[in-house]
Amino acid sequence: MTLIEWRKEFETGVAEVDHEHQELVELINELHDQIAADAPREKVSEFLGEVFAKISAHFALEETVMRKYDYDEYADHKADHEKLLDDLRDIMDDFEADTGTDYKTALSAAVRDWFVNHFKTKDARLHSKLGV
Repeated sequence: MTLIEWRKEFETGVAEVDHEHQELVELINELHDQIAADAPREKVSEFLGEVFAKISAHFALEETVMRKYDYDEYADHKADHEKLLDDLRDIMDDFEADTGTDYKTALSAAVRDWFVNHFKTKDARLHSKLGV
């Protein structure tokens, strides 16, 4: 089952950003499928690391675009990025420590809710303000 369905409303109008958003959604859906299929812990750990690395790189691109255009809500948008990265680090730490935390539910909820809400609010505002 797909965790996040790509929607036109997620598009920002910045080709590089939109392309990376689509790649991230595909990667997150693949991770979700691996977890649902009870993939070995090593495989899940690799996917978690890959998702974290790709999201970090994507945020760097988005933040570069925001700085380039002197975006008025840069600090707030960046703080939202940092919160998701912190949440993902916590999930990864819990997974690696095997604390018994339901990382499957935590990961799915954090990523799905964050992406859908962030795309629809923060990234949509970025698109409308930049006029790109």
